[in-house]
Amino acid sequence: MQKMVYNQGKKVLFLLSFFIVLSCAKEDIDDLSDTLYVRHKGADMPAHIYGNASEKVFLIILHGGPGGDGLTYRSGTIKSEIEKTCAVVYFDQRGSGMSQGRYSKDEISVDIMAEDVLALVKVIQHKYGDDSQFFLMGHSWGGTLGTAVMLKDQDAFRGWIEVDGAHDAKGIYFEYPDNFRRVADEQIAANRSVSFWERVKDKIDGVDTTTYSDDDFYTMNREAYKAEEKLAKDRIINKIKSRIQGELAATAFFKNNFLTVRWSGSRTQSILVGDQGIFENLSYANRLNEITIPSLVLWGKYDMVVPTKFAQDAFEGLGSTSKELVIFEDSGHSPMLVEPDLFAEEVIDFINEHKEVN
Repeated sequence: MQKMVYNQGKKVLFLLSFFIVLSCAKEDIDDLSDTLYVRHKGADMPAHIYGNASEKVFLIILHGGPGGDGLTYRSGTIKSEIEKTCAVVYFDQRGSGMSQGRYSKDEISVDIMAEDVLALVKVIQHKYGDDSQFFLMGHSWGGTLGTAVMLKDQDAFRGWIEVDGAHDAKGIYFEYPDNFRRVADEQIAANRSVSFWERVKDKIDGVDTTTYSDDDFYTMNREAYKAEEKLAKDRIINKIKSRIQGELAATAFFKNNFLTVRWSGSRTQSILVGDQGIFENLSYANRLNEITIPSLVLWGKYDMVVPTKFAQDAFEGLGSTSKELVIFEDSGHSPMLVEPDLFAEEVIDFINEHKEVN
């Protein structure tokens, strides 16, 4: 999304000439602080690893966007609780965050970016051992990319966690109007921020929802974020706690180069959305049944950015015999930020249930 926003051979993963490992680490495996760089098809991508790697269990987080960054997710209970359970890998995707490289825009695609993630797995195994275990979590656009990774090689992972993810990217455009009207009617009936929601309905009525356009997509996407801000102000969903806001600000301005992140992300988003039309053309909805590893679907009840309809679609569509759907009653698009304790509990329980105990 603007803010958030198949089987080629596995041989690329075994060609070490396509990526290198560079490491700056404090080798306390119980409290790991490490940075690896993955070089693959012209891109150099950092993966920051923090947490408890004593059991060699790694949770790879795929950030939102397209064009976000990994360290944005190192806040709240992901940092304070999940890192106690396993090592968390904050990965900057190709053309995002602090990633660098020389490659053409033809080398920014969902397929190549999925290969990047599998290359990351090989890099971590190269350093920490082939007995390393991996879980993959994708939030928002990361749900699109994570689904692509699953369809390319799910056997590399012990489990898949989709958090308010865009596995059906092209379906979002056509779901937006119904979701806006449903939530607006609920809020108007409750006499909450009536003028705001009437204005939202008027704006949505002015959008041609029969034919996709990038301009109308971004219009509705921006309205979705504004709607969540209004829901938080009216205490329908939780606000982000000030401590977490501080952590997010520190990451944006002190742990990354803000201008690099913004420039790279904008360019990558332009390629994937404008040139390749991912929100017009891309959907994995009909292939979710191919994902058979343990899966956890986490979603905010009031997600206006990727509406909750897609949570149920994901849960019903997944082919796994071990799957769970959790709806966060007081959340919008980012439950890890506004219901952090429950979020951490669900993720930790899932990892503990499905990791292999040595």
